[in-house]
Amino acid sequence: MKGGGNMNNMMKQMQKMQKKMMKAQEELYEMSFESSAGGGMVKVTANGKKEITDVAISEEVVDPDDVEMLQDLIITATNDVLKQVDDKTNDTMGQFTKGMPGGMF
Repeated sequence: MKGGGNMNNMMKQMQKMQKKMMKAQEELYEMSFESSAGGGMVKVTANGKKEITDVAISEEVVDPDDVEMLQDLIITATNDVLKQVDDKTNDTMGQFTKGMPGGMF
């Protein structure tokens, strides 16, 4: 059966690609991303799993009479850091789906 050999090669290639994808995903999960807002007054750090790992707020931005501004800065920094993770995930994992119909990510 001539076609069987091609199928075995294709399966081996898929297994190799799957291992590379898993390694890339693990590396991505270990990465750290940071964003800031308000000129660095609020900093938010996340990992590649989109988990917030740290929030740093400068004392100067804490104003009991303007809590809304602080909330806005936190939201801005958080949304930006999560976008960074999404962009890196798409860049990293997208290399495995190039040319595939519909992609995977």
